[in-house]
Amino acid sequence: MIRLLSVFLVVLGWILPVSLEAQSNPDTGFITLRNRLEQYQKKQDPLGQANCLQEMGQLYYHLGNYSEALQHLLEADKIYRKINAIDPLAANLNRLGTLYYYNQQSDLAWQQFREALELYKQTKNAAGLAETYGQVGHLYEKQLNYDSAYYFQQLALKEARLSGEQVTLAKIYEHLGSILEDRQAYDSAFFYFSLSLEGYRASGKLLEQIEVINNLGDVFSKNGNPAKGMIYAREAAILAEQSEEKYQLQSAYRDIAQNFAALHQYDSAYHYLEKSRQLIQTIYTRENARQLSLLQTIHETDRKNAQIERLNADRKVNTLLLITSLIVLVLIAVVAFLTLNRQKLKIRNEQLLHEQHHQLYQTEKGLMESELKRQQLEETSLKQQLDIKSQELSSHILHLIQKNEVLEEIRNGLQDLLKDDKRDQKKALRHLLQKITISFSQDSYWDEFRLIFDKVHPTLLASLQQQFPSLTQSEMRLLALVKMNMSSADTSKLLGITPDSLRVVRYRVKKKLQLGPDESLSSFVQTLA
Repeated sequence: MIRLLSVFLVVLGWILPVSLEAQSNPDTGFITLRNRLEQYQKKQDPLGQANCLQEMGQLYYHLGNYSEALQHLLEADKIYRKINAIDPLAANLNRLGTLYYYNQQSDLAWQQFREALELYKQTKNAAGLAETYGQVGHLYEKQLNYDSAYYFQQLALKEARLSGEQVTLAKIYEHLGSILEDRQAYDSAFFYFSLSLEGYRASGKLLEQIEVINNLGDVFSKNGNPAKGMIYAREAAILAEQSEEKYQLQSAYRDIAQNFAALHQYDSAYHYLEKSRQLIQTIYTRENARQLSLLQTIHETDRKNAQIERLNADRKVNTLLLITSLIVLVLIAVVAFLTLNRQKLKIRNEQLLHEQHHQLYQTEKGLMESELKRQQLEETSLKQQLDIKSQELSSHILHLIQKNEVLEEIRNGLQDLLKDDKRDQKKALRHLLQKITISFSQDSYWDEFRLIFDKVHPTLLASLQQQFPSLTQSEMRLLALVKMNMSSADTSKLLGITPDSLRVVRYRVKKKLQLGPDESLSSFVQTLA
């Protein structure tokens, strides 16, 4: 029944136009469209492909196969957008909008119509605007929203007059008449139906003429004039019978039956109602046969295409296998040739490489022997220098010890003189003793000692100073003497202090070095590099 309803919608002009050939022979029409699509694909003509897809979508739509219709229309939409075909894209959007509407997707339908209007406004296509406004108004009419329907039909009428499209103008007049008929404004409805009929007659549209004549008869029937309505219904029946338009003939028989019933001629009413019912059955049977034929054609076409594709695939596979086999044989020959040459080249290269490695080994061996001799000589030289520096350091220390011993003796002698009661000598001797004491604290000779010590132990004092910045110069000298294993007596003489003072200094240094009471300062210093 859904498919039959879609057929009636075609007749009433509510949905998309399809060629007469496709309506009468949908299977033949489908094959024709499929062949045309393949030709356009071979020619790489995107516009032709999109137009064929659109027509196939319309054909599926009229057969009630909404999913296939939507798929083909969306494919056409994609191509139109890709090639920027604005007017064909807008027309396709109108078809999509109608499809969505009758598929109960109103939001998507209005979205398509709005975009179509924007595109037609860009191209200033009055005929396209008239068609779109007319479709929107007609859908509002089906929702019984007559005010909006009438508003949009008036917009469509304005654009149709600008375009001069006679058929479009006649269709809009028909829609306006239908709206006014539903609102029971029969005189106005008759006026617009009459204008529509004139337009269809001028353009030679017989099917549309029959439809409008039926509508004129309905106006009189609903307005209480069944006799006048009968005239139009019979005229529509005659034209439909002559043109073999069974849909319109069935509608005319139904209107005739209604008029006879209004005239209380029930036998005649029953007669025509029965004829209408028989036509419905005939139409339904014929449409089912057409649909089955189309489905069988589609199935056979798909099956043949699948077979062709399979054969082509097999042919391609066989060709590919043959080519692959030839390529493999050529590659094997090339690989064998290259392998032999490579083997020869490898042997020759290995011989050359072996000779080079031997020469390199001999050269490196000579260099290593030379380097070893140089290092040995350098090591011997460094040892000799170190021995010299150690001797210098020892001599310097010995000199200092001797100097300090002499000074110690002088200081002791002077202290004895101070014990004398001769006051005249005391002042001079005290002054001399003060100078000798000051000479103990002078460290000009320590500078020379530091230079020699750093040559023997280059990092020791610098490392200690960095790790323990609180160490004084006197404490650094003490650590240097400890490193040289000087005795406590010699150390006190070199530093110019008493043995007791030396013990105090050693204790203070251990504390700064964070050594425990039981830890040895000498052992700690000897472990340092």
